[in-house]
Amino acid sequence: MLGIVNVTPDSFSDGGLHATTAAAVAHGLALAAEGADALDVGGESTRPGAATVPEAEEADRVVPVVLGLRRAGCSLPLSVDTRKATVADAALRAGATIVNDVSAGTFDPRLLGVVARHDAGVILMHMKGEPGTMQRAPHYEDVLSEVLGWLLERARVAEAAGVRPDRIVLDPGIGFGKTAAHNETLLRGLEALVATGRPVLVGASRKSFLGAITGRPAGERLAGSLACVARAREAGAAAVRVHDVAETVDLLAVLARIAPVVG
Repeated sequence: MLGIVNVTPDSFSDGGLHATTAAAVAHGLALAAEGADALDVGGESTRPGAATVPEAEEADRVVPVVLGLRRAGCSLPLSVDTRKATVADAALRAGATIVNDVSAGTFDPRLLGVVARHDAGVILMHMKGEPGTMQRAPHYEDVLSEVLGWLLERARVAEAAGVRPDRIVLDPGIGFGKTAAHNETLLRGLEALVATGRPVLVGASRKSFLGAITGRPAGERLAGSLACVARAREAGAAAVRVHDVAETVDLLAVLARIAPVVG
């Protein structure tokens, strides 16, 4: 489970709550205490309509947080949520071990080489378009097969760049260039992604399609977010990316007792 640490003023759910280094480090340590398996530190919002943050500014947001978490004794794997090679390189040098790239290496082709040089892990996420325009009438003939095929191709590109196969994770990109119906189809079909043999990460926490189903704003989507975690677990996903770590830990603990995964 990746706990989300947004060092941004404009993220869709918690923008500005942890925008300073001290606040972000404190939040990360709190998520670690609640039971997160890893922390995902991001300095650029990729919500629909978000503008690109300059490289230096993004690095100035995330690198001090990575350093601060390590200096505070956090030994969890740290992921940096970035599309930019220079930001990834700086964060990996500071103590991160994973790069979470919502563009799967298409925004900055140098990024996969940086991951390989650091022998780091990488999360390759599917996104149709880019954050500023991705929600303008996204269309697919078959969203599940198209997302699956695209991710497998990006995994091959990552391997060709020198990333170790066992360090590649696939993310279907819930909410990134998809309608609510597309997101629901992807969640129903998660077993197809898991069947590739690649680890799969699901990030549905507080996203807008949950609001479309429930009518609730971002801060009131805990129940819907937990339903997606349960579905990801049922399908055999390797990881989930969440805002609400303590509640997710409780959900998974109960499911482990009453609904063990078969297979």
